[in-house]
Amino acid sequence: MNHTAVLLIAHAPLASALRSVAEHVYPDCAARLCALDVPPGLPPAQIEEQAKALLAKMPQQEVLVLTDVFGATPCNVAQRLTDHRRIRVVTGVNVPMLWRVLCYEQESAERLAERAVSGATQGVMPVEARAPQFQELRVHHGQDRHHDQ
Repeated sequence: MNHTAVLLIAHAPLASALRSVAEHVYPDCAARLCALDVPPGLPPAQIEEQAKALLAKMPQQEVLVLTDVFGATPCNVAQRLTDHRRIRVVTGVNVPMLWRVLCYEQESAERLAERAVSGATQGVMPVEARAPQFQELRVHHGQDRHHDQ
């Protein structure tokens, strides 16, 4: 089966770090996941050349490109790549987004783009502080002679 490839383009070292996190959970994803770290000061034309070289090595018909920040160089480069193949671009990459995409590897780039957005937004939430082992915190008053054991 020819799964959709995933190309991470982000400010260094985020793309490589996300790839490492992905490989930790999905060890077999390396064949369809590439990372391009964008160092400071590198001209966009050179970044685009590097991205095109990575795309040329990907045998998949479709590619989902995940970038870090809308309007930043990685996203701008990714937008210029969409002319070359059936490529979809989603920005705002985070770990839940990436894991969601890798979990549904058999789907099209278009459908993966939708799943990426839902994975990213569902993975961001406020978390309440809890006591260890999810026990309720007990307030200790000096006058109380009760001993918690």
